[in-house]
Amino acid sequence: MEAVELKNTVLKYVDKADERLLEMMLSLAENYEEKLSTPLSETDYQEMDQRRLNHLNDKSESYTWEEVRKKAKNTLKK
Repeated sequence: MEAVELKNTVLKYVDKADERLLEMMLSLAENYEEKLSTPLSETDYQEMDQRRLNHLNDKSESYTWEEVRKKAKNTLKK
């Protein structure tokens, strides 16, 4: 099923839903939203810390904002 079709099917259930089903759907929606806005994982933070250390110790390439802009513009031209 495509998203529009799924949405229409779910809305049909919502129209007929009793309080119990609506509470379950609300809980599901809130849980879904919460997971979307969850901050980065511990592994993500560790990776960022390692990249920062590599940068500070000159173990990785770094670019100025102007260099990034030029590279981006050149990529778009291709």
